Amino acid sequence: MDEKRVKIKYRPREQFRSFHNRKQRWSVLVCHRRAGKTVATLNDLIRGAVNECKPEGRYAFIFPQRNQAKDTAWRYLRRYAEPLLGKPPNESELRVDLVNGSMIRLYGADNPDALRGPYLDGVVLDEFADMKPEVWHEVVRPMLADRRGWATFIGTPKGKNEFYRLYQNALKDEAWFHMILKASESGIIAPTELADLRREMGEDQYQQEFECSFEAAIKGAFYAEEMRTMLAEGRIRSIAIEKEVRTHTAWDLGVSDSTAIWFIQCVGRERRLVDYYEGSGVGLDHYAQVLHDKRIKHGWKYGDHYFPHDIKVRELSSGQSRVQSLAAVGIDAIAVPQSNVLDGINLTRRMLGRTWIDCNRCERGIEALRQYRREYDDRLKDWRKNPLHDWTSHAADALRTFACGFDDTPVRSYDPRWRGRQGEPPPRGSFWSA
Repeated sequence: MDEKRVKIKYRPREQFRSFHNRKQRWSVLVCHRRAGKTVATLNDLIRGAVNECKPEGRYAFIFPQRNQAKDTAWRYLRRYAEPLLGKPPNESELRVDLVNGSMIRLYGADNPDALRGPYLDGVVLDEFADMKPEVWHEVVRPMLADRRGWATFIGTPKGKNEFYRLYQNALKDEAWFHMILKASESGIIAPTELADLRREMGEDQYQQEFECSFEAAIKGAFYAEEMRTMLAEGRIRSIAIEKEVRTHTAWDLGVSDSTAIWFIQCVGRERRLVDYYEGSGVGLDHYAQVLHDKRIKHGWKYGDHYFPHDIKVRELSSGQSRVQSLAAVGIDAIAVPQSNVLDGINLTRRMLGRTWIDCNRCERGIEALRQYRREYDDRLKDWRKNPLHDWTSHAADALRTFACGFDDTPVRSYDPRWRGRQGEPPPRGSFWSA
């Protein structure tokens, strides 16, 4: 087939020319709102699909939700790819097929299974801060391997989550192209308009959305004020583990989702969050081993293990409850009675007022607490009372379980099996023993 030059309607903004001229395989762009990052990266994807000339090339643009892909990028994809189309656009699949045999498709990360396929030659992940990290690590990255595909991550900060870590790593790795575009420096939005936005939005949201701040408080976050106070008072820092103080654990036990575990020491009315662990896709024996390894490493002794109320429910397949399954691996679980979620959040707020957190061992847990937030109602344009269920929920739910089970029970309704009374041994096979 004879080569010919085709002109499309895209004219790059000067701020994105260095991105278009990059040589690196991996890219991360931290950009303010209305900078034009979606249009720039979508056209970069189209250029790759045309110029790389890979047989049956497959390219993808992924949003956190499929409806976002359709609302935000579908019209752009049709418009800019129009001179290169080999057949009419397929709106049901959000897909265009180009004259050279390459295909570009829009996806939502809310359905990871729909992403799975034989391979990808190039991909853009938009608003990566709103995606589960597993979408990249477990689904998309393996699809790029055999054909040496490339990836671009774009978005606006939402705290120190996976997008933040990605950007920080890119700063230190020459294999990555990285760019941060702040509204005060880009010149894309007029200064008078930025001043109006700052006044209307408030400082935290403005810093996050337009100055690309990873430090700004998340709008709608339940514990924003508590976490800000803890940081200001120096209660988020390195904490020594007291080996003579028993270490309690608080769990959010996932099945298909992640499992989160806080490790907590109580000294008087102080609550010290000394460690945090999160995992997924593994059995209870894995978490039993985690508890064992941490006991050996830190030299602590275990106290109580707090779990949500539903661990008492028996599984139809085995006839056993998870209380029994946990006991089988040496974890004597306490099922915390069910309570109203918002009441539990208020209990957690009060507890955080006298809580210290280790900034190193609990890094992911701290960020989850900072970002744990309400759902936003797009129709009513207001915050709902209920929490948003995302990656932050696991750590927040586990801590809420502890606040309800330990601090909200002046007289315990169960008989503890061992509290170190003189001459009384711990139960056999339990993690209570040193």
